[in-house]
Amino acid sequence: MVKPARSFAVRVALEALAATAASGVMLALMAKSEQRGAFQPLNATSHWLNGETVADETTLGWRTTGVGLATHLAATAFWAAIYEGWVRRGGRTASDVVGKAAAMAGISALVDYRATPKRFTPGWEFVLTPAAMAAAYLALAAGLAAGGLRRQKCSWID
Repeated sequence: MVKPARSFAVRVALEALAATAASGVMLALMAKSEQRGAFQPLNATSHWLNGETVADETTLGWRTTGVGLATHLAATAFWAAIYEGWVRRGGRTASDVVGKAAAMAGISALVDYRATPKRFTPGWEFVLTPAAMAAAYLALAAGLAAGGLRRQKCSWID
Protein backbone atom coordinates (compact mmCIF):
# COMPACT_ATOMS: atom_id res chain seq x y z
CA MET A 1 0.00 0.00 0.00
CA VAL A 2 1.32 3.45 -0.96
CA LYS A 3 1.24 6.09 1.79
CA PRO A 4 -0.85 9.21 1.00
CA ALA A 5 2.11 11.63 1.12
CA ARG A 6 4.14 9.44 -1.23
CA SER A 7 1.12 9.01 -3.49
CA PHE A 8 0.70 12.81 -3.67
CA ALA A 9 4.40 13.28 -4.42
CA VAL A 10 4.29 10.65 -7.17
CA ARG A 11 1.25 12.30 -8.77
CA VAL A 12 2.87 15.74 -8.62
CA ALA A 13 6.10 14.37 -10.09
CA LEU A 14 4.27 12.70 -12.98
CA GLU A 15 2.24 15.82 -13.71
CA ALA A 16 5.30 18.08 -13.46
CA LEU A 17 7.35 15.87 -15.78
CA ALA A 18 4.53 15.66 -18.32
CA ALA A 19 3.93 19.42 -18.21
CA THR A 20 7.64 20.26 -18.39
CA ALA A 21 8.13 17.94 -21.36
CA ALA A 22 5.08 19.22 -23.23
CA SER A 23 5.84 22.90 -22.66
CA GLY A 24 9.58 22.40 -23.31
CA VAL A 25 8.90 20.79 -26.68
CA MET A 26 6.41 23.54 -27.52
CA LEU A 27 8.94 26.23 -26.56
CA ALA A 28 11.49 24.69 -28.91
CA LEU A 29 8.96 24.35 -31.73
CA MET A 30 7.73 27.90 -31.32
CA ALA A 31 11.27 29.24 -31.19
CA LYS A 32 12.13 27.45 -34.44
CA SER A 33 8.93 28.71 -36.06
CA GLU A 34 10.02 32.24 -35.17
CA GLN A 35 13.52 31.72 -36.61
CA ARG A 36 15.14 31.44 -33.20
CA GLY A 37 17.29 28.70 -31.73
CA ALA A 38 15.40 25.76 -30.24
CA PHE A 39 17.24 26.10 -26.92
CA GLN A 40 16.82 29.86 -26.59
CA PRO A 41 13.59 29.85 -24.53
CA LEU A 42 15.04 27.47 -21.93
CA ASN A 43 18.35 29.32 -22.00
CA ALA A 44 16.39 32.52 -21.36
CA THR A 45 14.78 30.91 -18.32
CA SER A 46 18.22 30.94 -16.69
CA HIS A 47 18.29 34.76 -16.86
CA TRP A 48 17.67 34.94 -13.10
CA LEU A 49 21.20 33.57 -12.64
CA ASN A 50 23.00 34.39 -15.89
CA GLY A 51 21.54 37.78 -16.86
CA GLU A 52 19.23 38.79 -19.69
CA THR A 53 21.87 38.39 -22.41
CA VAL A 54 21.66 34.61 -21.93
CA ALA A 55 18.52 34.77 -24.08
CA ASP A 56 20.82 35.28 -27.08
CA GLU A 57 22.52 31.92 -26.49
CA THR A 58 21.40 29.45 -29.15
CA THR A 59 23.37 26.37 -28.12
CA LEU A 60 22.84 23.69 -25.50
CA GLY A 61 24.86 24.24 -22.34
CA TRP A 62 24.78 23.28 -18.66
CA ARG A 63 25.05 26.88 -17.49
CA THR A 64 22.25 28.02 -19.75
CA THR A 65 19.95 25.20 -20.86
CA GLY A 66 20.63 23.04 -17.78
CA VAL A 67 19.82 25.86 -15.35
CA GLY A 68 16.84 26.91 -17.47
CA LEU A 69 15.44 23.39 -17.61
CA ALA A 70 15.94 22.83 -13.88
CA THR A 71 14.25 26.17 -13.16
CA HIS A 72 11.37 25.35 -15.51
CA LEU A 73 10.92 21.92 -13.90
CA ALA A 74 10.95 23.40 -10.39
CA ALA A 75 8.37 26.04 -11.33
CA THR A 76 6.21 23.45 -13.06
CA ALA A 77 6.41 21.18 -10.00
CA PHE A 78 5.20 24.09 -7.87
CA TRP A 79 2.16 24.57 -10.14
CA ALA A 80 1.61 20.81 -10.38
CA ALA A 81 1.44 20.56 -6.58
CA ILE A 82 -1.22 23.27 -6.43
CA TYR A 83 -3.07 21.66 -9.34
CA GLU A 84 -2.97 18.22 -7.72
CA GLY A 85 -4.37 19.59 -4.46
CA TRP A 86 -7.12 21.36 -6.40
CA VAL A 87 -8.04 18.24 -8.40
CA ARG A 88 -8.16 16.13 -5.24
CA ARG A 89 -10.65 18.52 -3.60
CA GLY A 90 -13.05 18.48 -6.50
CA GLY A 91 -14.25 15.98 -9.00
CA ARG A 92 -11.89 13.69 -10.81
CA THR A 93 -13.82 13.42 -14.04
CA ALA A 94 -11.92 13.98 -17.26
CA SER A 95 -13.58 17.36 -17.75
CA ASP A 96 -12.59 18.43 -14.21
CA VAL A 97 -8.99 17.35 -14.77
CA VAL A 98 -8.71 19.12 -18.13
CA GLY A 99 -10.59 22.25 -17.04
CA LYS A 100 -8.51 22.67 -13.91
CA ALA A 101 -5.30 22.08 -15.89
CA ALA A 102 -6.28 24.86 -18.30
CA ALA A 103 -7.16 27.19 -15.43
CA MET A 104 -3.90 26.37 -13.62
CA ALA A 105 -1.86 27.18 -16.74
CA GLY A 106 -3.71 30.47 -17.07
CA ILE A 107 -3.12 31.31 -13.43
CA SER A 108 0.56 30.45 -13.76
CA ALA A 109 0.88 32.73 -16.81
CA LEU A 110 -0.76 35.60 -14.94
CA VAL A 111 1.45 35.11 -11.90
CA ASP A 112 4.58 34.66 -14.04
CA TYR A 113 4.07 37.85 -16.01
CA ARG A 114 1.95 40.09 -13.78
CA ALA A 115 2.95 39.34 -10.19
CA THR A 116 6.52 38.08 -10.44
CA PRO A 117 9.49 40.47 -10.44
CA LYS A 118 11.10 40.64 -13.91
CA ARG A 119 14.22 38.84 -12.72
CA PHE A 120 12.16 35.76 -11.85
CA THR A 121 9.86 35.56 -14.89
CA PRO A 122 10.29 32.53 -17.17
CA GLY A 123 12.30 34.74 -19.53
CA TRP A 124 10.46 33.57 -22.62
CA GLU A 125 9.51 37.17 -23.35
CA PHE A 126 13.15 37.81 -24.33
CA VAL A 127 12.88 35.26 -27.16
CA LEU A 128 9.25 34.59 -28.13
CA THR A 129 6.19 36.53 -29.21
CA PRO A 130 3.18 36.58 -26.87
CA ALA A 131 1.38 34.11 -29.17
CA ALA A 132 4.26 31.64 -28.91
CA MET A 133 4.33 32.05 -25.14
CA ALA A 134 0.58 31.35 -25.03
CA ALA A 135 1.19 28.14 -27.00
CA ALA A 136 3.74 27.09 -24.38
CA TYR A 137 1.22 27.68 -21.59
CA LEU A 138 -1.38 25.67 -23.52
CA ALA A 139 1.16 22.85 -23.76
CA LEU A 140 1.75 23.17 -20.02
CA ALA A 141 -1.99 22.72 -19.50
CA ALA A 142 -1.99 19.69 -21.79
CA GLY A 143 0.90 18.18 -19.83
CA LEU A 144 -0.82 18.73 -16.49
CA ALA A 145 -4.02 17.24 -17.86
CA ALA A 146 -2.18 14.26 -19.37
CA GLY A 147 -0.55 13.57 -16.02
CA GLY A 148 -3.87 13.93 -14.24
CA LEU A 149 -5.70 11.70 -16.70
CA ARG A 150 -2.93 9.10 -16.60
CA ARG A 151 -3.31 8.97 -12.84
CA GLN A 152 -6.88 7.78 -13.28
CA LYS A 153 -5.58 4.69 -15.10
CA CYS A 154 -2.82 3.81 -12.62
CA SER A 155 -4.16 2.24 -9.45
CA TRP A 156 -0.66 2.11 -7.90
CA ILE A 157 -0.60 5.94 -7.76
CA ASP A 158 -3.79 6.37 -5.74
